[in-house]
Amino acid sequence: MNEFELISRYFKRDAPSARLGVGDDAAIVRPTPGCDLHMSVDMLVEGRHFFSDVAPRALGHKTLAVNLSDMAAMGARARWALLSIALPKANEAWVSEFAAGFFALADAHGVELIGGDTTGGPLTLSVTILGEAPSGQALRRDAAQAGDDIWVSGELGLGALAVRHRLGWLNVNDAELLAAATHKLEYPEPRLALGAAMLPLARAAADVSDGLLADLGHILAASGVAGEIWAEALPSHPLLEARRMEHIACLAAGGDDYELIFTAPPSRRADIEAAAQVCGCRVSRIGRTLAGKGCALLDAEGRAVKLDKEGYDHFG
Repeated sequence: MNEFELISRYFKRDAPSARLGVGDDAAIVRPTPGCDLHMSVDMLVEGRHFFSDVAPRALGHKTLAVNLSDMAAMGARARWALLSIALPKANEAWVSEFAAGFFALADAHGVELIGGDTTGGPLTLSVTILGEAPSGQALRRDAAQAGDDIWVSGELGLGALAVRHRLGWLNVNDAELLAAATHKLEYPEPRLALGAAMLPLARAAADVSDGLLADLGHILAASGVAGEIWAEALPSHPLLEARRMEHIACLAAGGDDYELIFTAPPSRRADIEAAAQVCGCRVSRIGRTLAGKGCALLDAEGRAVKLDKEGYDHFG
């Protein structure tokens, strides 16, 4: 296949909500009146963001999922995507499986592919995502206030556990736990419904991609407040509960969770739990914001838990 045959066969699809989709020099979209347009881009590089033997269908899913997670963190509805791929070779079987994983997730969330680029080179994947939210209502990192509750969705630590097992840094000898961790790493679930439900309830939000403490740190710094996180409150897989503190680095700083972390006033606790139940998503209250700077991770006795790092370093 040449470039244009590859695009036509596997990536050119109808995009009914776009004025013009795949096939021209630029796409044309018209945002919904009364909404702000949200844009984000994420790049995945083989050997840094994913293992070389990952199934292409799983990689197609994750390539889009990490971008949808950014929209979820803003409370935005994801609408359109642009996909750029550098491929070592145009392997039709690989591309077909990749596209199947990408479009299965896109269709599940009503996202239309409207353009992109392909070229030869080391396997690199990049998506630009466009979404929208009611004007002026987006969840931002700079809106937390001292005294807010800190919440997180889902379960933490599984993706990092799978990565560390693959790298030989630790041995996960429980087959059920390893299967759950691998699935979390390869098929993260973007929390779009929860993000939208938090628009009237939460103050500030981010997605947990590089590690809970690192991503919470962005909220705290942007908002000019401090935070404390209770290690015993971090949500984990049932098979991790008995060994929580053994794997605290995975839970608090491991990355690859793609959950939402957000702050909200204590008066909203019941509303948040009710909204999360409607979304079918677990949420946990894991700490609070305070006046000051920085963030402390505390054990059950209120003592500081020291970690080597707070999250993933893309240049480390």
